[in-house]
Amino acid sequence: MLSRHPSATGGVNQGPFLVDVAVVGAGPVGLSIAWRCAQRGLRVVVHDPAPGSGASHVAAGMLSPVAEAYFGEHELTALLADSAARWPAFAAELAEAAGADVGYRTDGTLVVGLTADDLAEARRLWAYQQGLGLPITPLRPSALRDREPALAPRVRGGAVAPGDHQVDPRRLVPALRAAAERAGAALHPAPVARLSDLDARVTVVAAGCGAAALTGLPVRSVKGQVLRLRAPGRGAPGFRHVIRGYADGESIYLVPRDSGEVVVGATVEERADTEVTAGAVLRLLRAAVDLVPELAEYDLVEASAGLRPGTPDNAPVIGSLPGRPGVLVATGHHRHGIVLTPVTADLVTELIVTGEPDPLLAPFTPDRFVPEEERRWN
Repeated sequence: MLSRHPSATGGVNQGPFLVDVAVVGAGPVGLSIAWRCAQRGLRVVVHDPAPGSGASHVAAGMLSPVAEAYFGEHELTALLADSAARWPAFAAELAEAAGADVGYRTDGTLVVGLTADDLAEARRLWAYQQGLGLPITPLRPSALRDREPALAPRVRGGAVAPGDHQVDPRRLVPALRAAAERAGAALHPAPVARLSDLDARVTVVAAGCGAAALTGLPVRSVKGQVLRLRAPGRGAPGFRHVIRGYADGESIYLVPRDSGEVVVGATVEERADTEVTAGAVLRLLRAAVDLVPELAEYDLVEASAGLRPGTPDNAPVIGSLPGRPGVLVATGHHRHGIVLTPVTADLVTELIVTGEPDPLLAPFTPDRFVPEEERRWN
């Protein structure tokens, strides 16, 4: 018999369960929930046949609450900002717990426009972001090149978002796995066909696009193609900021790593395949070289595609699943899975331990996708 713990629905469940928490999915969100729950003394098992092989393996790892603030997404922007503020402490704690560097960098982000039309589009978004009180400061072309001399002379202008940072997801996932296992969580490398097969007091579905089949929620696959370049001689890239830009109407980001890698991305396609296409590679490379010409001399070392878990309103789904006592979901993070990792883990863990949902969860609960009549019956 396990110890008495508050259930995810606010009561106390005293059933003879094998574990307290079963987490389905060993990406950053699932592993961070497992780590936090294990730290609280809960018995945790993570189920995933291929840990870290989902969207996070392709992700660039930008922590961009400002540059990712888009029109009409006020509540999501607030959640992004909250989670980004948790990242410095989260990264430091994780590095100590795992004994590994996660590639957390605080150089900031430059957002640039190549042409007059690109700059006009960017300025519309900056005005909106500044109206929300977000820290983004427009810069003249000369000031941009003072910060990043590698930028093309054709760049018409830009802005700096000093609080938009980065982490390396390919370092993050192994570190989270190590921290979770050191805290007492176990990893079961097998797929989960039905949630009813899991002998756990609380089940957390953090399976990305796979959450749709397990929960019935409207989580869809959104394809993204990404390139990885390497600086000549394996030296550091010739720029240090994350560069997000518009180049002749093409949206692009460039993420430099200490290792010499530069991540170039990403397409957004309403498709569910993971094939890499020549057209996408061409568009990404053209836009990247237009903004930073020296990238034409870098090695192309990888072209890959992944599937982001999207939702109808492009916001994550976090909270108790209606009609399924003891089942929580943490999915649908779309472009924001890495930046939202700390806040998702904290909110889900508190819900498991206390049974009380944090007010931050209110706009993101699964019941927004359940018809009102069905919610009444449940």
